[in-house]
Amino acid sequence: MGKQVLKKRYQIQKPLGKNGGRRTLLARDLQTQELVAIKLLVCGADFQWDDLKLFEREAQTLQSLSHPAIPRYLDYFKFQTSKTKGFALVQSYIKAKSLEEWVKLGRTFNQAEIKQIAKALLEILMYLHTQHPPVIHRDIQPSNILLVNRSGNSVGQVYLVNFGSVQTLAATEGSTIRIVRTYGYMPPEQFDGQVVPTSDLYSLGATLIYLVTGMHPADLPQQDWRIQLKSKNYLDSAFVDWLKWMTEPDLNNRLTSAKQSFKLLKQLLLIEEIYSVTKNIGVSKIRINNYRDKLEFIFSDFSGLEKMLRYLCMGLLFIFIIVNFSVLKAGVFMIINVFNWLFYGKFFMSLLNGLIGIFIVSFSFLIIGGIIKLFPKSTRLRIDPYKISLNHLPPSPRRAIWKLEFSQYSDTDSCIRHNIQIRAGRQVYKLPTEALTEREVNWIVSEISNLLELIITKYGNDVKVMVSPKHLKFGGKLWISIGTYFFLGSLFLFMIATVIIFISAKTFDKTFGNFIELIFFLLKAVFC
Repeated sequence: MGKQVLKKRYQIQKPLGKNGGRRTLLARDLQTQELVAIKLLVCGADFQWDDLKLFEREAQTLQSLSHPAIPRYLDYFKFQTSKTKGFALVQSYIKAKSLEEWVKLGRTFNQAEIKQIAKALLEILMYLHTQHPPVIHRDIQPSNILLVNRSGNSVGQVYLVNFGSVQTLAATEGSTIRIVRTYGYMPPEQFDGQVVPTSDLYSLGATLIYLVTGMHPADLPQQDWRIQLKSKNYLDSAFVDWLKWMTEPDLNNRLTSAKQSFKLLKQLLLIEEIYSVTKNIGVSKIRINNYRDKLEFIFSDFSGLEKMLRYLCMGLLFIFIIVNFSVLKAGVFMIINVFNWLFYGKFFMSLLNGLIGIFIVSFSFLIIGGIIKLFPKSTRLRIDPYKISLNHLPPSPRRAIWKLEFSQYSDTDSCIRHNIQIRAGRQVYKLPTEALTEREVNWIVSEISNLLELIITKYGNDVKVMVSPKHLKFGGKLWISIGTYFFLGSLFLFMIATVIIFISAKTFDKTFGNFIELIFFLLKAVFC
């Protein structure tokens, strides 16, 4: 067409592409002097009225949309030249290469870049699918996604173009749908003429798989319509599972919406960011196992150098206990030796020995508790489709979960503290956050909120509160309690027994004395 002018306004610069009866031209708007893209539907030998319906629907859809990553509608008109006639759709011109062109040029994409592209496209789909009625693109593939302005760690600006196959959800009800055959990117339900918003998710997932493998999805092995994507060295398993979930052939098992897909992807991005922050300071104190509707957090009590130092201390204390085990035996012997006064009359000496023995045995239990406290422990929170559980706390049905509480406050030392609680019925599940960073805490709250679809209830922002000393936790608490209660209980019983025996000593006959002597002998034989 050379420098031909359409509608006395649009001067043709060069052709951009051709697909059947459709052509795309680069033109200059003589009024604004801006470059524009003109799509032409030519009334040739292969023209069909269904083509005109799709073309008009594309124009109407673009006219109703306003999104920075979608071409802007500018004009629509009929045209006729000396050689041809047809219809023209004018839209903003985006100077960029498609993903398909980039791959053919040899460009490869790493996992972070693929996630950025997926995030950008899901944002576009969330916009389209929340229109009234929802707009379904139906032809998402690498050739219809443009990428421009790559800089630094950013993959670049992503655009979704070519709305020639677009369909509104309302238009699909009670009508015959023309199948758009882009094999490999088209979901199975589209072969049967069924179109739903999640059909776009399948096409997007297949497009991302193309970026991962560099191969057309139709050329990849399949089993039961499922694309067999093998894990790559640079892909984490959670992202591979997400891609498989996006391209699930069964609508009932596929991700339910672009919003849900976006939330899960954000969690993957946040996990990647947290790991990049923590990888330079040792092993992270939190791990996550997340697959579809199951979620498991594992909180480590200690990490890295802390674990090494505590294991060293544990070893030294165990050696100390083994070497000084005779001290514990001496304490037991001193308690048993109290009854000697019945035979030798050394009441006050036996009383002193008994008190010292009680102290030695009780202190030994406290040392055992301290050693057990040094063992690095893990707290495990698990939420599956049926129940929620947290370590030793009794599980509760998942349907009983009704509240997610998050509080942030500062103690007297101006240290920021966090508190996360999940309420299920009357049961409260409190998560350990003392050893976590603020970034990790916010991520945990966000992920639980997304999974349970609960609004976060916040309390105590910037409130100054008194924080009591940390309680002793885990297995050590049991032995420390035993030591404390043994000391107090034994002391109380020892004093009562001493008074009773002192008052009644003169009335005991020789037979009872012999019986006490026998018990004393047996106790010494067992413990000493």
